[in-house]
Amino acid sequence: MSCSAAAECCCSEPNGNKSNNGRVTWEGCSVLLDINDGDRLVFARLSPAAKLKIGNKNCSLQPLIGTPFGSLFQLDGTSLSPFIPSPQADATNNEEIKDDGQPNVESRDNRELVDNNTAQTLTGEDIEAMRRQGAGGNEIIEALIANSATYEKKTAFSQEKYRRKKQKKYAPKVLMRRPVARSICEAYFKKYPSKIGFLRVDTLSLLLSMANVSAISDILVVDMISGLLTGAVAERLGGTGFVCNSYLGQSPYSMDIVRIFNFSDEICKRILRCPISDLLSSKESPEQILQVADVNDVCNVETQSNDPMGVTANTDEISHSSGNDISDLGAENENIPVIRACKATKAGEKAPQETIDSWKENGFSSLLIAAPEMDIWPLVRDVLPLLSNSAPFAIYHQYLQPLATCMHNLQLAKMAIGLQLSEPWLREYQVLTSRTHPSMQMSAFGGYILTGTRICSSSN
Repeated sequence: MSCSAAAECCCSEPNGNKSNNGRVTWEGCSVLLDINDGDRLVFARLSPAAKLKIGNKNCSLQPLIGTPFGSLFQLDGTSLSPFIPSPQADATNNEEIKDDGQPNVESRDNRELVDNNTAQTLTGEDIEAMRRQGAGGNEIIEALIANSATYEKKTAFSQEKYRRKKQKKYAPKVLMRRPVARSICEAYFKKYPSKIGFLRVDTLSLLLSMANVSAISDILVVDMISGLLTGAVAERLGGTGFVCNSYLGQSPYSMDIVRIFNFSDEICKRILRCPISDLLSSKESPEQILQVADVNDVCNVETQSNDPMGVTANTDEISHSSGNDISDLGAENENIPVIRACKATKAGEKAPQETIDSWKENGFSSLLIAAPEMDIWPLVRDVLPLLSNSAPFAIYHQYLQPLATCMHNLQLAKMAIGLQLSEPWLREYQVLTSRTHPSMQMSAFGGYILTGTRICSSSN
C-alpha cells in the first residue's frame, strides 16, 4: 500500500496555548530543538534558568522565550542569537543558477584536489587566539575559507559542503520546532525508534485516518508506545470528545510523551485512563458470556493450530518504562537528561464512573491499538465488543504474523467486516537545485496495520 505522510497532516495545532496566538513560545512550554539539521534532537521546556549544552558550551534558553516557533538561532560565543545568513553564503547559492533560471553547469571539478592536510594554513592556535579576541563563529569560518588554498578550485557544491561542515563545528544552528505529533514521531523514530514501537510518521497518520478519529468522538486507545498514540488522538480531537487510555491489570502504561505536547488544560481533561476490567464489568449478561466463550473456544483451537508458539502476554511481565520530562535524542545509547524545569499540566486522570457508564451504554466511536509487547488477538477479542456497531478500528504492530492471526480469528468469529491488512510505504525526496532525488538513506519498513469495522454478531 502506497501513502504519503507529507500530503496528509496527521496533526493539528493545539488549542488554548498560553501565548496570545499559539505561534509564539512562552515560559514553561515544550519545544523540539533541532541542532545542525538533525544531528542532535533535544526536547526542552523553556524557562529562564534552562540551559542547553552544545559542544563544550552551556548556553541559556532565555532568548528562545517569546519567539515564534520555527525560528532559527545560531550559537554566538555562549549565547543563542537569531540566525542571519552571511552574504558570502548567499553569493555561493546564487552561483548555482543562471540569470534565466537554469542550473549553472560549471566546468570546474575536484579531480586535481589532493587531501594531504596542507591546504589550510590557519592552525588551531590561530583559531584559539581569534576566540580570545572575541571573534564569532562566522568570522572564524570566513578566516578558514580565506586561508584555504583549494577552496576557490572547488565546485559550488563542494564549497557549500565545506562551508556547512565548518558551520556545524564553529557556529552551530538551532531550529526551534513545535512539538506536535508529526515532529515528535519523526524525532523518536530517527533516534529512539524502539520506544515508540518503530512507528513511522506515515503509519501514524494512517492509523488516525483509518480509525476515523475526528472531533466529538470517544476513542478507545490501547497505547504501549509511551503515549505517542494517545497524544496524537488528543491533538486531533482538539478538546472535544474523550480519549480513553485503557490498560490491562492495575498499572497504567507509560504516557511520558503526552507531557511533551503543549496541551491546554481543556485538552488534558479529555485524556482519561481506565482499566479494561472496569469497562468489561457488567457489560455482558451471563447468557452472552456463555455464547462468547463457545466462540472463543473455537477461535483458540484455530489459533493454536496456526501458531503453536503463540501465548497470551501476562500483564505482570510487561515492563512500563518511565522517561524524563525533557530528553536528549542525540544518541541512541545514551539517556542524558538535559533540562528539567516547570512541570507540564497533568493528563491521564482516572475516568469518573459516570463517564464509564456512558461508554458502556453507548460504546466507543473507534478503537486504536499499538501494543508491540502483547499478543494482539486476546486483547482485541476483549475490547472489540466495547465499540458501538459499525465503529472502525485500526491496529498497529511491527510484525505481520500477530495481525494475520488476529484477522483470521475475527473472520471466524464474525466480529468484523472490511478487514484489511496493509503495509505502509514511504519514500522521502531531497529537493535542491540540480540535486532532486530520493534520499540516499530511507526507512524500508513501517510496520503493519489491520483495519476493519465492528459488526453485531447474530448471537447478540
